[in-house]
Amino acid sequence: MFGYVTASMGELTQEQRQRYMGCYCGICRAIGRNSSGPSRLSLNYDMVFLALLLSSLYEPEEEQEDRRCLLHPLSRRPGFRSEAVSYAADMNVALAYFSADDHWRDDRRPDALALRKLLKKQYPEISRRYPRQCRAMEACIRELSRLEKEACSNPDLPANCFGQLMAELFVWKQDLWEPYLREMGEALGRFIYLMDAAMDFEKDRRKGRYNPFVSLGEADRQRWEEYLVLEMGRCTRSYETLPLVQDKALLDNILYSGVWIRYRQRKAHRGAQEEPT
Repeated sequence: MFGYVTASMGELTQEQRQRYMGCYCGICRAIGRNSSGPSRLSLNYDMVFLALLLSSLYEPEEEQEDRRCLLHPLSRRPGFRSEAVSYAADMNVALAYFSADDHWRDDRRPDALALRKLLKKQYPEISRRYPRQCRAMEACIRELSRLEKEACSNPDLPANCFGQLMAELFVWKQDLWEPYLREMGEALGRFIYLMDAAMDFEKDRRKGRYNPFVSLGEADRQRWEEYLVLEMGRCTRSYETLPLVQDKALLDNILYSGVWIRYRQRKAHRGAQEEPT
């Protein structure tokens, strides 16, 4: 259910690309410090957006570390270290733990089982550091599981679950920015869930797996797209109320372009397949 909140790399300047990848490397290193080296296998780009957003909003003290790593042993790569990056790293591991569990239950994938076992050792410590966020994750995942078992045909209900989960993650500090971050996270979470359902429609229908759009008994792609546009509009409306300066152009790239990349690619591929020969 992850991999949608990413940058449109071809539209970034060289400076923006370096900043984006530096934040990615910073999260990777923070996962190693906070959890374990092997837990870095859970790393994904979605939490880079959260780290950049919180860094821009709160402007915590930040350091740059230039280091080599196992994946890039020949050259030093910059990585940013801050409280916001560390928080995003912990949320990355917690979300990856539940995502691996979901993949294991759905597909019985051995790699998902191995990752779940690995991250299960790290999750209790993250839960101790961030009890509010982790309680929300656990409650939302339980409710999602219930709705999926009942084959809920109303997309709003499971989308609301994931929206509530993301809303709690976006609220790093309970302060004056909480309402705006909560609204933004909720809309983005609903967008991610509905995007995932739209992208996996054919595969889920073929394999007989739960998908709210499959449960509706129709493939109304125009209606799905309207759902997605509505949720992203709600997300960006809250986003634009925040006093962001640092990395604003990079964040704009992700929300206004990057989140649509995979959907547009799939749509173009489907259109090419449907063209008469």
